[in-house]
Amino acid sequence: MRRVRYESAGGPLFLEEAPVPEPGPGELLVRCEAVGVTLPVVRKVTEAAEPVPLGGEVAGEVVAVGGGVTRFRAGDRVTGLCFGHGYADFATLHEAMASPVPEDASAVDAVTLVRSGLVALGALAAARPEPGESALVTAAASGVGHLAVQLARARGAARIVGAVSDPAKAGFVRSLGADEVVGYGDESWGESVDYVLDAVGGELLTPAVAALAPGGRLVAYSSGGGTIQACDLLVGARSVIGFQMARIARGEPELYERWRRELWQLFADGAVRPAVHGEFTLEEAAKAHEAIESRANTGKVVLIP
Repeated sequence: MRRVRYESAGGPLFLEEAPVPEPGPGELLVRCEAVGVTLPVVRKVTEAAEPVPLGGEVAGEVVAVGGGVTRFRAGDRVTGLCFGHGYADFATLHEAMASPVPEDASAVDAVTLVRSGLVALGALAAARPEPGESALVTAAASGVGHLAVQLARARGAARIVGAVSDPAKAGFVRSLGADEVVGYGDESWGESVDYVLDAVGGELLTPAVAALAPGGRLVAYSSGGGTIQACDLLVGARSVIGFQMARIARGEPELYERWRRELWQLFADGAVRPAVHGEFTLEEAAKAHEAIESRANTGKVVLIP
C-alpha cells in the first residue's frame, strides 16, 4: 500500500510503499476512502523533534478485524481517529475510537463532521450556553470553527460573531449563519459576547478575553498556547475553561457516544452542513498541509487515497 511519511522535522512529505498493517486485538483494519487533515498533525510535522506517524481522522470500509472486536465486522463503513499511520490506503482504528457511518453519508462527510464536530460540540458544551446568549467563534472558517458556528446556532445562540484571519472569508462564515464577522487585527470586535470558543490561542487570547461581557466564559481548545493576564479576568468576573477532546474520549465514553449521535442527527436534520475546502490526493499531502498552514482553508481539508 501507499502511505505518506517524512524523515525530519519540517522535512518534505513523500509517498512510500509499505505493507498493509495487521489489525491487533481490539482493532479494525480500514480501507481509507477519506482522511481528515488537522492542525495538530500539521504542527507535528514542523515542530516534533522526531518524525511521527501522520494520523488523524479516517473513514472507509472495514476489511478485517482483530481479536476481541464485537461492534464491527468486515464490510461495515466506519470513521474514527487513527493514532498510527492514517495518511495511507489502509489504516488501523481501535474499536473504541470508531463509529458507524450512516448509509446516506459519504466518507468525506464523515471525516468532516465527526472528529471536528465532536471538538466543536465539546467546546460548546464546556461554555454552558443558555438559549438567547451571544457567541464569538475564532478560526470561524476552519474545519472545527465552521461547525462550531452552526452548532452554536443549533444550541440557541441569538447572535454569533465569527473571527477570521482574512476578510475574504467573511462571506463563507456568514453563509454558515454568523450575524457578524470580524478580523483578527480589527481594533474592536464589536459588542461584547457571553462566550467565546477559541481555537487559535497565542496573541489572540487578549482580544478574545476583552470581547467577553461581564460574567462571560472563554473556552480555550487550541494547541497554540498563549498567556492570559489574571487582571483581565478579574475585571468583569470573566472565566477561562480549558477543553480537551482526548479526556472525554478516554474518560467519558458514554458522553462521547452521545455527542456522536447528536452530530449525525443534526446532519440528518440539515441543521449542520459540513463544508470541504478541498480534496487532495495522497501525492498532494504537502499542498493539503500548506492550505492549513497558510490559513487559506474555508472548511475541512481532506485527503482522498
